[in-house]
Amino acid sequence: MAHGYDSLMEMPRDFSVDEELRDRLQGFDAFLREQHPPLLKFLRLRTGEEDARDIAQESLTRLLRYRDSEPAEAWRPLLYRIARNLLNEQYRRSQSHRDKQNVQVETVELADPAPPLDLAIQHAQEQAWLREAMLSLPPRCRQVFVLVRIDGLSQGEVARRCGISVKTVEKHLATALVALCDKAGVWESGAST
Repeated sequence: MAHGYDSLMEMPRDFSVDEELRDRLQGFDAFLREQHPPLLKFLRLRTGEEDARDIAQESLTRLLRYRDSEPAEAWRPLLYRIARNLLNEQYRRSQSHRDKQNVQVETVELADPAPPLDLAIQHAQEQAWLREAMLSLPPRCRQVFVLVRIDGLSQGEVARRCGISVKTVEKHLATALVALCDKAGVWESGAST
């Protein structure tokens, strides 16, 4: 029932819509048609096709609330603000759904990053043995061994640094390796007894 009449056909012919209101409605309709494609493009860059279409439709629908209260110049910024807010809402919803899909840490058995105790003890014993074996070397022999094998210097660099010949460096290395191998044999046989 429109203004007391059962149908539009019964309304008097002299009934006219306010010209300013009609122009505003036509302007808003044209604005919606004009802004729909760029709004979709804006949204597609930020989300999937289906979500972009849904958010664009919802944005345009929400903008209807402001059609009469806001000037035409404010429609476009308002439309994009509504679209960004809807994108943010969608993101928050997806994050909350993702949180519900996560597995509780208490239910997952995690591997211990530390080596087993017996390996840690064995490693500590080997380091102690190596330290003791190196300390038993003569000082110059130990110095040459450390510079070559631990510091990674070449035999020529060690020779220059220590003021000895390359042949002497080779001799000290050989002596150190023989002594360490002898100690290793003693340590292994001592460890098995």
